[in-house]
Amino acid sequence: MSEKPKLHYFNGRGRMESIRWLLASAGVEFEECYLETKDDMIKLQKGGSLLFQQVPMVEMDGMKMVQTRAILSYIAAKYNLYGKDLKERALIDMYVEALIDLNELLMAHALQPADKKEQHLATLVDKATNRYFPVYEKVLKDHGQEFLVGNQFSKADVQLLETLLTAEECKPDILAKFPLLQSFKARISSIPTINKFLQPGSQRKPPLQEKDLPKVMKIFY
Repeated sequence: MSEKPKLHYFNGRGRMESIRWLLASAGVEFEECYLETKDDMIKLQKGGSLLFQQVPMVEMDGMKMVQTRAILSYIAAKYNLYGKDLKERALIDMYVEALIDLNELLMAHALQPADKKEQHLATLVDKATNRYFPVYEKVLKDHGQEFLVGNQFSKADVQLLETLLTAEECKPDILAKFPLLQSFKARISSIPTINKFLQPGSQRKPPLQEKDLPKVMKIFY
């Protein structure tokens, strides 16, 4: 029996959170090795574990994988969450890449100074509700199926659910104009592996708080 994947990152969301989501959705148990200090980061760098001197890093199947998108693609392919053919994989990648762009905005919100938060939220909401969410609403309407691609659960569904829930943390009514996304959120949240990950006490991380920023900054800078 293979060892559990080991996730190397700080004890928070960041770019590792989508990896946690995907592993949990696939029903894969994993361990976390938290970076607590700058010395922890330097030790990984000097030990040759980080190909490009940065985290996230996942130890899995005898590899030390870095680069978030590469890690997500490997997990998706390994656990049959990447479509049935190249065309479906291309669609999944398109949907996921757009969600990653939106997630960058969502992650950046906690990092905004107090005098910039309101404007950043307005920009975030505008892009989410006018550029991104209408696309996924239309996809679900046009094909009338439960999942985004090929009527089969994929990493695109996982990424979309994570993004919807994160967006609601910033603005609780952000999905008000998107009934199909609301239904999608409820439907995908009820999948047993995902429902388990959404319960208190799971390895899902809470939103980054302003008080957490100094500790995180000390690890990386």
